Amino acid sequence: MALAGLPAVRALGAARIDSKFGGVQIGAISYSFNSIARADATVVIKAMVELGLGECELTLTHCEALAGMPAAQAGIAAWRAAATPATWAAVRKKFNDAGIDVALLSGEMNDRMTDKDIEYQFSMARGVGVKALNTSTTLTMAKRIAPIADKHKLRVGYHGHDQTSDPNQTATLESYDTLMAYGKYNGVNLDIGHFTAANYDAVAFIGKHHEKITSLHLKDRKKDHGPNVAWGTGDTPIREVLRSIEKNKYPIPCNIEWEMAIPQGSDMIAEMKKCKEFCAKCLA
Repeated sequence: MALAGLPAVRALGAARIDSKFGGVQIGAISYSFNSIARADATVVIKAMVELGLGECELTLTHCEALAGMPAAQAGIAAWRAAATPATWAAVRKKFNDAGIDVALLSGEMNDRMTDKDIEYQFSMARGVGVKALNTSTTLTMAKRIAPIADKHKLRVGYHGHDQTSDPNQTATLESYDTLMAYGKYNGVNLDIGHFTAANYDAVAFIGKHHEKITSLHLKDRKKDHGPNVAWGTGDTPIREVLRSIEKNKYPIPCNIEWEMAIPQGSDMIAEMKKCKEFCAKCLA
């Protein structure tokens, strides 16, 4: 009776925001909103609703902030130790209530971490209910993570960069092959901008390894380790990649990652909107 006067969407939870174009899921990594979300991580949710993006790759820092992690460094370790699956499920609910699916967690793995630290991030990913845990890290770390991923039966997408001169980085084609061979659940979070900057063919790589790819990060960069540039002015084959995903019906989320300075006279929402519209036009 009390709910009878509410709109159906309020009574049953927000309707899912539809940001699929040609069957291709377009979303965003919450990292893109760092410049406006440092003081209040709920800004991420508000921004995605305003942009009409229905899928999110949530960074570890934003997840913890939305779960209520204390600001004081002294209390963080105890807070993390006390976190339960319900802690993370509550974060997912905040997004779901706004019509947004949290498909992936973007973790923070590095060689200094203990196995306990790694387990914490897997527990967070399980609690949030994501399909995969993405992370930037080294091949040394990927080998350590592999058996933990096997234990949790959760795919890890290793985010590549363009440091092709460092054999311990995920950057060369050989490095991707190496890390995927470490374990059944070792996969790739392919950043097509960085991949292009390393002078590789993103369309060909996706065609060969699509079953191992957890998601794409979308940005435009120049070849030969060139800079990030406005979409459509670089060498990254964004259009060709999206059309390949559409044509082959690969179930790979394609997430906008903003890593540039905001142009004078513009703002974060306006720039992210341009990126979304670029994707929509590619798939029209």
